[in-house]
Amino acid sequence: MPKMKTHRGAAKRFKRTGTGKIKRVKAFKSHILEKKSPKRKRNLGKSTLVSKADHKHISKMIAK
Repeated sequence: MPKMKTHRGAAKRFKRTGTGKIKRVKAFKSHILEKKSPKRKRNLGKSTLVSKADHKHISKMIAK
């Protein structure tokens, strides 16, 4: 069986941390920002970790 290719779309969206966790950027920060509070917009700008449920699937997609 051939090697599995990296999913290029996923590779651009997710990064692996030093401890092996997967980091992602939050959604809903691109447009329709007027109705969102400054606190909400500020927190959407921060990165977060991928949930445990999605970790295995994303890990396979970005495997190197």
